[in-house]
Amino acid sequence: MSRGRRLEAAAIAAVATPVITSLGRTYHWHETGTEYLDQIVRDGRQPIYALWHGRIMPGIPYLRDRGIVVIISENFDGEWIARVVGRLGFDTARGSSSRGGARALVQLRRDMRAGRPVAFTLDGPRGPREVAQPGAVWLAGATGNPLLPFHIESSASWTASSWDRHQVPKPFSHVAVAMGPPIDVPAGADEAVLERARQQLEHTLADLKARAIALLPSPR
Repeated sequence: MSRGRRLEAAAIAAVATPVITSLGRTYHWHETGTEYLDQIVRDGRQPIYALWHGRIMPGIPYLRDRGIVVIISENFDGEWIARVVGRLGFDTARGSSSRGGARALVQLRRDMRAGRPVAFTLDGPRGPREVAQPGAVWLAGATGNPLLPFHIESSASWTASSWDRHQVPKPFSHVAVAMGPPIDVPAGADEAVLERARQQLEHTLADLKARAIALLPSPR
């Protein structure tokens, strides 16, 4: 990436970081299923937060300052996003399904073995929307750490026309976070077992969407 593009990414991050921070402070948060996260930590393990790409923006203020490592694409958008999340207490592994992905997964495995939690956008960076890619499932089997299905809904949001229908909750909206039961993947699992875990993730996230919506106050 050219020096000019890096400077452009830095400028975007300088604006986006305080905007995301300020928005997050206005939200009214609602939670369910956090006992699953508590149990993972009590067991001495680390979660692999597993959410859809379209929920990154509300996920950043919710998960900030927890030392979570996130995988981010090696493109221009990834450059400024990496700068934003780096200022908000995340670390990054750079790569995607199309470029540098294997290297990023190896780094995530190393980070998890060092006791770091990880967050994964299951359908990123290009979709198809809400179809889980295999990387997070592989990481769970490779590290012995559980997948933690995780979904966010809001009472009012802006929705992008992008492939992931990305949502940004509006200021002062209610934002609901739903976590589901951890999903373990055995070490050395064959492709059939990995595929069952991948499908279980998709089904669980569909259920969590309904649970998150139910947490939101009814419109008056």
